[in-house]
Amino acid sequence: MIDLHRRGLVMAAGGILAASAVNPGWAASTGRKLGYAIVGLGGYGLGRIIPQFQNCQHSRLVALVSGDPAKAKKVAQEYGVPDGGIYSYSDFDRIRDNPDIDIVYICLPVFMHAEYTIRAAQAGKHVMCEKPMAINPAECEQMIAACRKAGKKLMIGYRSRFEPHNVEAIRLARAGAIGNIRYFRSEHGFVVGDANTWRMKKAQSGGGSMMDIGIYALQAARYMTGEEPVAVFAKETTNRSDPRFREVEDMIDFQLEFPSGAIGSCMSMYSANRNQFVLMGDKGRIELEPATAYSGQRMWVGQERSDKTEVKPPPGPYANQWVGQLDHMAQCVMQNREPLVPGEEGLRDIRIIEAVYRSAREQKRIVVQS
Repeated sequence: MIDLHRRGLVMAAGGILAASAVNPGWAASTGRKLGYAIVGLGGYGLGRIIPQFQNCQHSRLVALVSGDPAKAKKVAQEYGVPDGGIYSYSDFDRIRDNPDIDIVYICLPVFMHAEYTIRAAQAGKHVMCEKPMAINPAECEQMIAACRKAGKKLMIGYRSRFEPHNVEAIRLARAGAIGNIRYFRSEHGFVVGDANTWRMKKAQSGGGSMMDIGIYALQAARYMTGEEPVAVFAKETTNRSDPRFREVEDMIDFQLEFPSGAIGSCMSMYSANRNQFVLMGDKGRIELEPATAYSGQRMWVGQERSDKTEVKPPPGPYANQWVGQLDHMAQCVMQNREPLVPGEEGLRDIRIIEAVYRSAREQKRIVVQS
């Protein structure tokens, strides 16, 4: 049986594992809160990101970018953004003249990520960009190059890296709580209802469930094993008579091979609701369900399914996963530190996803570009 008493002693001795690769938090910074401009007032930017600034210690909302002037003005009034902090897509480049804007957060459809990341960097601003990073690896590389040339930081919005259950699961895996890692399994999916949403148009999304929700399974496989896959094998199952899937895939089952010999088995889907992962070692297992949802995460640790204990993570340095990524990026800028999930991390995922798609098309094992 796994010794959870030892786990408690380790937690008590270590406290918050600040400044480590496992825990993204570190000592609080002093000085002003850094200003964010939110680009895109869709469901995620408006519904999930903007309300979180009231909980931030190092970040504040100072500007909005939207194609709907009336909507932008209404949101600005609700959240205290001055009229001078409202921009359209056509005059976006004027953000260079606003010293209150330190960081631009791109909450747009995938096909717009590269353009607005590059323009933000050229305007002298640091960038947070939603996942998936871009349509293809070439765009990712252009984004990284633009931020590097401007001397600005680029971070990808992998919020689960700041979610306490995921942070604790990583810590336990790295600490050897379940022994040598042998197998990872994850299913991620939700039911898509609207066939006309941008997610279902390949030119705008880059792909279907794999790009949108399967990327969570892929990310978790990488951060839970602590390894990079060297090869993939994938199979797609899509009913092309369904109007939702005329352009993009529904289900992709993909297997990841890791250097240690560990295997990852993942499923991505747009026709069923699922959100979980299991990490198995030679001395036990770690389970999360839901694993990467907006809320409600639960975690169990044990040797067998019938012998497992629910584990509640210690309080993290941030109020929640969204506050975590917002304040983490602000702290990186203030302290000139590399973000936990920089642009290179997004590029790695897109390269692997490209290999997954190729494997599904060609029905063969594909070696992942390093």
